[in-house]
Amino acid sequence: MKFYKVLNSDGSCFWGGRGKWFLPRGKRPGKWMPLVEGTLSACSNGYHVLTLEQLSGWLGPSIFEVEVKGDGIPQPDKHVYPQARLIRKLDKWNDRAARIYACDCAEHVLGLFEKGYPADKRPRKAIEMARLFAEGKASKEDLAAARAAARAAAWDAAGDAAWAARAAARDAAWAAARDAAWAAREAAWDAAGDAAWAAERVWQTALLKKVLGI
Repeated sequence: MKFYKVLNSDGSCFWGGRGKWFLPRGKRPGKWMPLVEGTLSACSNGYHVLTLEQLSGWLGPSIFEVEVKGDGIPQPDKHVYPQARLIRKLDKWNDRAARIYACDCAEHVLGLFEKGYPADKRPRKAIEMARLFAEGKASKEDLAAARAAARAAAWDAAGDAAWAARAAARDAAWAAARDAAWAAREAAWDAAGDAAWAAERVWQTALLKKVLGI
């Protein structure tokens, strides 16, 4: 099983925790992090790593492939191990890739919103503007206006598909990707329950795998 870690680009912790991870150098992996003593416990003791299926809920500035040692404990949204090291940085994850991923996630459930509100094109326009911004063809002001319109649509309709479009137009690329992915799952769940949620997660995982080139 492969694992991944989301960090700041300098190896410092992004989702909580202390210190820095040792970065890979060229084809050489980073040094092993110190062995964790005591009983492993999620969110308090151990190195937290992610499967590809768990990754979309924890997106951030940089994503690394990770190697682990010892007996880990699985959690619904993460795994915890006593020792780990970074193998390589996934360089295909960048600002543009994150924004396009966010747009794709939002667009995948847009039909759920437009089925109920066929005349409201604000979410669709927000996605279109986010794509233009990702390609350097729109300004931050354009993006902010599109996000505000999608926010208004989401409030008017109380629809998660509209919230996904709003998330896709966020300023921070990684935040847009994470929030759009989660909003899209919520939209699928609201539309058809657990089966749709699970199907959306499978679809997002396949897309993220393609984006990361793994």
